[in-house]
Amino acid sequence: MSVYSMTGYATAHRGADGMPEGLPGLGVEIRSVNSRFLDLVLKLPEELRGAEPALRDMLGARLRRGKVEVRVWLEGRTDAGPRAPGVAELQRLSTLQDLVRDWLPQATPFSVAEVLQLTGRQGTDPGSLQAPLLHLAGAALESLLDARRREGRRLADTLLDRAAQLRKLASDAQPLIPRLVEQQRQRFLERWKEALGADGQGAIPGEAARDRALSEATAFAIRIDVAEELTRLDAHLGEIERLLDRGAEVGKRLDFLIQELHREANTLGSKSSSLELTRISVDMKVLIEQMREQVQNLE
Repeated sequence: MSVYSMTGYATAHRGADGMPEGLPGLGVEIRSVNSRFLDLVLKLPEELRGAEPALRDMLGARLRRGKVEVRVWLEGRTDAGPRAPGVAELQRLSTLQDLVRDWLPQATPFSVAEVLQLTGRQGTDPGSLQAPLLHLAGAALESLLDARRREGRRLADTLLDRAAQLRKLASDAQPLIPRLVEQQRQRFLERWKEALGADGQGAIPGEAARDRALSEATAFAIRIDVAEELTRLDAHLGEIERLLDRGAEVGKRLDFLIQELHREANTLGSKSSSLELTRISVDMKVLIEQMREQVQNLE
């Protein structure tokens, strides 16, 4: 199953020549960006307000997260201004006006604006437009899902690449701990030798110095041991890879795992006792932050 981004754009259009006779052309545009939940914003002409529940049901059945804006327009009505009324429409309005004034002589004649408004509503019965609108919206939605799928695949590849880099850093950190413990043990032995020699005790008891050095080295090893952090980091990376391979709605779970990765990298840095381990911790946090930015866009 695919991983989907929450970012995408799609449009669908059908001109008046492709519509049933007497109906205007239709256009549908869908824009989608990331959001914690599904937020639908529909911008419809007044004639098509009745189609809003059906559009919401269609979008809600296929989308789970993201701020989705749908704009629908009637060709030649929204962007090009009022259309020119036909002769038949003007004759019909004139007949109606004469009929009204026969009964209501005080009624004022239609203004130009009123004529344009009344004739502009002709031929846009919601019942006849809803079926073509839903068909176009369905086509636009499929295009949007394709765009979100392509972007999701790209984001998933980026996340897998960052996960591989984190594994490499973890493997670099693994052998540093025993080396640091051994170096510290040698330092403790040297310090104890110097301390006992400075006190004038003569030859130092080798066994006692070694025992004390080993005890100090053990305490030091416990303080700097990051095996548990590296194990958990490896487990989190494995779960991220599994979720990306499985696909579907993974964004929220990945966001939680990224927080856990950041926690382990912070702990690794706090236990650091060498510049090399500190550098690894910083590099990890940079990669994890990059992953967090990508995960914010996944559904």
